[in-house]
Amino acid sequence: MIAFDLNCSNGHRFEGWFKDLEAFNEQNFKEMVTCPICKDTNITRVFSPVTIKSSQGEEKAREVEPDYKKLAIGVMEYIKNNFDDVGSDFAKEALKMHYGVEKKRNIRGSATGEEEEILKDEGIKFSKIPFIKPKDDDN
Repeated sequence: MIAFDLNCSNGHRFEGWFKDLEAFNEQNFKEMVTCPICKDTNITRVFSPVTIKSSQGEEKAREVEPDYKKLAIGVMEYIKNNFDDVGSDFAKEALKMHYGVEKKRNIRGSATGEEEEILKDEGIKFSKIPFIKPKDDDN
């Protein structure tokens, strides 16, 4: 089991326990994770400092500042490996899934500001994540 710090779109912060990251992602995608305060289902994980104990049984835990660059790279790799890249057809694909024309799946891509407004008006939840191309990546 793993505990994640979570936020809803209304700014409420709470904790959730899951089998693993994949279980959280699956439940969150299906809107099964809800805010205990306002019942919002637009939930995001909050990165927070980690408490660790030494393998030698040190009783006092110490807080460790996370390596945010490593975390960001991990997030980008996860999205790259687990989301279908639909490029500039993001809004079209999201709308098709929303209306049941296509099976729901994880997608990534780009949308114009106008397309983002259409998705919001249709009640389609999405997250904007800036992707930084690594210097040594030729893809």
